[in-house]
Amino acid sequence: MNHQAPVYVRAEDDALLTAAYYHFHAWSGRRPFWAGLFTLFGGIPIMYFPYADLRLGNVTFAMATTAGSGSLIIGILLVTLGLALWFQQGARVFAGVAAILLALVSLPMSNLGGFFMGFTGAMIGGALALAWVPAKPVDETARADGADRAEAMAGHPGIPGPRDTETAYASETTAHADGGRNSAG
Repeated sequence: MNHQAPVYVRAEDDALLTAAYYHFHAWSGRRPFWAGLFTLFGGIPIMYFPYADLRLGNVTFAMATTAGSGSLIIGILLVTLGLALWFQQGARVFAGVAAILLALVSLPMSNLGGFFMGFTGAMIGGALALAWVPAKPVDETARADGADRAEAMAGHPGIPGPRDTETAYASETTAHADGGRNSAG
């Protein structure tokens, strides 16, 4: 999503939910939203499982370990990093690397990283945080109509132009061009 897109202005006949959806969509489009969500939700099972009890009838299975405080610290840090990704986009590289390192540390420290649920969420969130790049500003002078778009795209660095060595024209075949030499490209 373009970070410079105009913010949705609520009309009189729009529903409140529609306006809230557009405002949320604009807010989440300007930040690594999914990276923060995965990181935040990766910290919850890491925090939860060391303190959870499983009850089957009269039998209680406690998952309490001696590393419960370490699991709590790792989980709280992951939740904090997830929130930091939402509200401090400049710290995305640090938060991504820290989330990946904390996910790796959670494997031996907290019940295999929250039984691999928290580990997977934190790893995906950290990778998404490292991969997210803010959108570039839109060039105000770029023309958007069809004929001018071809002119604007001709010098675009992402689109390769014709090579200087190619001399074949549409009426000639590749075998007859360049003095009878056949070239595959």
